[in-house]
This record gives sequence, structure tokens and C-alpha cells, in this order.
Amino acid sequence: MTEQARGNLAADATDGAALEVAGLSYSFGNRFALEEISFAIQPGEFVVLLGPNGAGKTTLFSLITHLYESRNGTIRIKGADVRRRPTRALAQIGVVFQQPTLDLDLTVRHNLLYHAALHGMGRQEAQHRIETELTRLGMYERRGEKVRRLNGGHRRRVEIARALLHRPRVLLLDEPTVGLDVPTRRGIVEHVHRLCREDGIAVLWATHLIDEVFDDDRVIMLHKGLIRAQGSVNDVNRAAGVNSVGEAFDVLTGDEADSGP
Repeated sequence: MTEQARGNLAADATDGAALEVAGLSYSFGNRFALEEISFAIQPGEFVVLLGPNGAGKTTLFSLITHLYESRNGTIRIKGADVRRRPTRALAQIGVVFQQPTLDLDLTVRHNLLYHAALHGMGRQEAQHRIETELTRLGMYERRGEKVRRLNGGHRRRVEIARALLHRPRVLLLDEPTVGLDVPTRRGIVEHVHRLCREDGIAVLWATHLIDEVFDDDRVIMLHKGLIRAQGSVNDVNRAAGVNSVGEAFDVLTGDEADSGP
């Protein structure tokens, strides 16, 4: 992609995009993990980053959150370049990583208070935000319990509450429901969709699970570091020449896709 094309892409992303990625590539040695990745997410939009294990989803999240850095391409969060203005950019995102990161020996409340302090929140504001987010997730009554006493689904709910304490404008979730039962997964997916509708948060939800895609979601199909298709569910189905997102997943990440675009 030429520099002019990248500039046109950024202009076409519309002013005020919550998250913009343009021409992003990253490699581990001589092996590309991501190649020429470009997309934009608007406020209030739920976007599913769909791909099998090893597709590059976690690498992309590591670049957006500045754990990795690439000089090939740009990442902007509410207009702030992650490389040039990391403090401003990262202050506007909340993250739920694939691997759990709660302190098991602290209570739910103390885990969240610690996170709030890292964001410079005063005690009174932190208490209010903790009550708000835990209540929305049905977890406020368990705020005094140590995390190790919670099941996997409840721990994930606490991590989502933690990610929302500082009122981010972008929420990133990397395989947040892996290992959870179907009703728990469904409840978490529905809750995050409500956040988009009610709070206008932009969401990038990474998963390999087809049943987590809603009909009105936008989908980015990622395979071996390349975007194979992106758009509405219908757009992705048309690109694959099939009638369902499950079939599209099989076609775009299967043997036919391995030969490259």
C-alpha cells in the first residue's frame, strides 16, 4: 500500500473514528505475523475480529496496546497516534486480555481500587465507578470476596468491570470467553453489545467462536496475518460465496485461503 493510499484510507475512515489502523505490518524475525492490516471502528460499533488460533489476533492487540511496536503502519485511538502520543492514546482504551490478570489473593474491590489508582482516580470517584460497573454486571454483592473464590465467568465479569472504570472510548477483548460455558459466554457477549448501544463504546472483540457473531456486527476475518474479508456479516458471506458466517469462516481460513489472496 502506498503512502497516498494510506492517507486516502485514513480520510475515508470518517472524522472521529474511535480506532483507526492503517497499513500495519509486524514480523517475528523473517515471519510475518500481520501484513498490511487496515480498518476503522466508529463509536458505538461492535466489530468481531474473527480467526482461528494463530491468525494474528493477539499480535494485533499487542500492537494496539503498545506492548509491541511496529514502524510499518499507524494506529490511532480517537485521533491520537499510539507511537507518537502513547499516553493520550492508551488512556482511552480498556483491555481484557486472553490470559487472566486479576490478583487472586485480593478481593474484587481491592483489585478494582488498585486499577483505579493507576489511572489517577480519587477514592470517592473510584468507589462510585466500581459500584456502577459491578452492578451492571451483577457482581456488586460479591465485591468483598477474594477473586480465587470466583468461577471463571465471574472473574471475566470483574475484568470487564475493571477495563471500564476509567470510561474508555475503545474496549478491546481478546478471546474473553474461552473456557466458559455457553450461557456464561452468551451473557458476556450480550452485555458488551449493550455497552456499545448505551455508552457508545467502540468494541473490538477477538474470537474464533462463530456463535459469538451477531447478525448486525461488523466482521474482520483474519487468517495467517492477512485480512481475508471485512464488512457486515452479509458482506463477508458474499466475499466467501456462502450463506452463513460459519461457512465463510471455513472457506476463508481453510485450505483454499492458504494459497494467499
